[in-house]
Amino acid sequence: MVDLGVSSLQLSDPARGFSFQAEGPLDMRMNPMSGETAEQVVNHIDERELADVIYEFGEERRSRRIARAIVRSRPIRTTKQLVEVISAAVRSMKHERIHPATRTFQALRIFVNRELDDLQALLEAAPRVLKPGGRLVVISFHSLEDRMVKDALRDGAKQGWYRLLTKKPVTASEEEIDRNPRSRSAKMRAAEKV
Repeated sequence: MVDLGVSSLQLSDPARGFSFQAEGPLDMRMNPMSGETAEQVVNHIDERELADVIYEFGEERRSRRIARAIVRSRPIRTTKQLVEVISAAVRSMKHERIHPATRTFQALRIFVNRELDDLQALLEAAPRVLKPGGRLVVISFHSLEDRMVKDALRDGAKQGWYRLLTKKPVTASEEEIDRNPRSRSAKMRAAEKV
C-alpha cells in the first residue's frame, strides 16, 4: 500500500515552507537535514531551467512568465515573497478554482524532494518484490503521479506481471470529500501480481 500524499502536519507547519497560505521560510524539504531548499532553487538556477521545473512538475502553462518574474525579484527568501511574485506575474483567472501559486509550489516541492524519481524506483521494483497474489495499491494526489502509476500498472499487465484490479481510478465519494476536503484529488489504482 503506497500513499503518495504529503503529511497534513508538514503542510500546515509554516516553518516547513510547503504552504503558500502561511508565511515561512522557503524550504519545502521532506527531510529538513539534507538536500537543496526551495529557496536555493528559486534563487540560483537559471530562468529557463526554473521555467522547465515549473512546467514539468507543476503542469503550469504560464511557467515562463512566472520564472521570469522570480528571476527579476531575486532574492526570494519566504513563502509570502514567492506568492506575491507569482500572483503579480499571473493574475488569477476567473475560471480557475485554484490559487495562482498552487502549481509552482507543487513543482518546487516535487523537484526539491525528487518525488517522481522515488516513485519511479518503487514502480520498477514492485514486480520483483511482490509475491504471486501480492497486491500493489497506490493512492496518488496529482496527475503526474497518477499517470506514472497508471502507465506502470498497464505496462506490467501487458508484460504479464499484473492483473489490473482497477480499470479506472477509485476516487473519494462526495460524502468523504465533505468530511475530508483533501481527499478530493486522491486517486487509487491497484494490481495483483500474477
